[in-house]
Amino acid sequence: MKKGIKQCQNCSQEFRIEPEDFDFYKKINVPTPTFCPDCQLQRKYAFRNERTLYKRTCDAPGHTEDLVAMYSSEKSVNVYDQKYWWSDKWDPMEYGKEYDFSTPFFSQIKELIQKVPWPNLVITNSVNSDFCNSVLDIKNCYLLFAAIKTENCAYGVDIDHCTDSFDLYYVLRNELCYEVMFSDRCYRSKWIYFSEDCTDSSFLWDCVGCSHCFGCVGLRNKSYHIFNQPYTKEEYFSKIKEFDLGSFKKINRMKEKCNELRLRSPMKYARIYKSTNVTGDNISNSKNCRACFNSIGNGLEDCSYIVDPYGPVSKNCHSGFALSRGDFCYDFISIRVCRNILFSKKIWTGDNIQYSYNCHSCSNCFGCVGLRNKQYCILNKQYSKEEYEKLVPQIIGHMNTMPYTDKKDRIYKYGEFFPAELSPFAYNETIAQEYFPLTKQQTIEQGYQWKDSEQRDYEITIKSEDLSDHINDVSDDILKQVIRCEHKGECREQCTTAFKIIPDELQFYRKMNLPVPRLCPNCRHYQRLKQRNPLKLWHRKCQCTGIQSDNKVYQNVAKHSHGSNHCPNEFETTYAPDRKEIIYCEKCYQSEVV
Repeated sequence: MKKGIKQCQNCSQEFRIEPEDFDFYKKINVPTPTFCPDCQLQRKYAFRNERTLYKRTCDAPGHTEDLVAMYSSEKSVNVYDQKYWWSDKWDPMEYGKEYDFSTPFFSQIKELIQKVPWPNLVITNSVNSDFCNSVLDIKNCYLLFAAIKTENCAYGVDIDHCTDSFDLYYVLRNELCYEVMFSDRCYRSKWIYFSEDCTDSSFLWDCVGCSHCFGCVGLRNKSYHIFNQPYTKEEYFSKIKEFDLGSFKKINRMKEKCNELRLRSPMKYARIYKSTNVTGDNISNSKNCRACFNSIGNGLEDCSYIVDPYGPVSKNCHSGFALSRGDFCYDFISIRVCRNILFSKKIWTGDNIQYSYNCHSCSNCFGCVGLRNKQYCILNKQYSKEEYEKLVPQIIGHMNTMPYTDKKDRIYKYGEFFPAELSPFAYNETIAQEYFPLTKQQTIEQGYQWKDSEQRDYEITIKSEDLSDHINDVSDDILKQVIRCEHKGECREQCTTAFKIIPDELQFYRKMNLPVPRLCPNCRHYQRLKQRNPLKLWHRKCQCTGIQSDNKVYQNVAKHSHGSNHCPNEFETTYAPDRKEIIYCEKCYQSEVV
């Protein structure tokens, strides 16, 4: 079977193209990539701004109102209020142009990206949620991003069907929760990670069906446990009262103790459930997938290098992010109900589209921006079916004979996603900075854009270290304060240097007995990101020796099929070899935990 080793033209590292990759490229008639999977993903992420918002003026004719937008005023793009953008009061076809065979294709699409207007935010069917982005059917929410069907929540990313919760990351169907990540169906709980169906609990990691548990790892269907030890109901509540979770200082001490327990407990090599022939992490209901991530509750079939799929099952897709019901899509961002989408971003309902950006209900388009309900268009210019089918192969040939070369001398022929230079965002405004963090110097050296922090016109009225330690000592006066973030803008976490507490937030902290945070929402977000594993796989062996872990930290509590011998199983895992966690294969893990 055919396979090959190539050298990435971006990072110069070798990467492998597997036989199934060649088969897929042949089916969709594209060449093999010249960027490795990591660099492909990094470049695509540099086109997605989820959380960086600005105030700027609407560019629509006759409109001068201020907007909350994901584009700063210094960006060389036109921005319309999203309601006006979706109206029939302007026509993206007015920006159409003839294809110029004397200029590289990417230079021409860059010009179109800068001229065609963009919606200030992506907010669909939502109420009282103006400071959110990439959201659908949400109500009374604040600083939520990539959220669906959620109410009364704030400060979170990838939120689905949640209510009355704060500080969340990649969660589903949670209520009255705080600081929850990769968890489903939890209620009245705090600091919950990779857990399901847990109620009235705090500081859980990899727990299922637990109630009234504190500081536990790997429990199943337990109640009244503290640090994995059972207590009577009366003893449990007495201890919880002693812990006094309304105190900021005491909570920090508990976090350290919980992390120590986690490092003494076996972790499953990957969170893969109800799936067959799958590698990656946080995957369920999938089959025949390689290096895919974050598909809990959704399904993938015959896919590779897919991150954050959502909605109905997708099939035969490769190298993409944010996918819902796609088929034969490749090298993309944000595809919804689509087929045969190549090298494109934000195509919602489409078929046979290449190198296009922010197009909706379109088919047979090449190099288009901002179109709706169109077909047989090139660079936003209308063609007949016959003209289109004749011109597209000529453009593909031209892309190969006159490729685009970026300022770092990277060459882009047909078969590569947009060069990062075409992104309307700076690198540190996008999720690329979250997954592949760079300093300003590194960003510029690698050919990406960087945006320095804007001058902020507020006066700090209280330092984070001067806040009351306990929530019981916090008065309503806190709502008037501008609080200096503990990081003071000295981190690489998009720190806003200061923040305020909103009324619903204070009410939530009091109801849940939680201290006021010391970090701004951005820095809190980055602390959550540190709890997740990278989107990268390492080949490793199970660390179970039959009696204990091979680092002798964990003593097994059950007999294993391999007896007292070292487990022979090997796997692909997101836990790097130098990590401190104890990593077991699925069989050894189930023997100890399930």
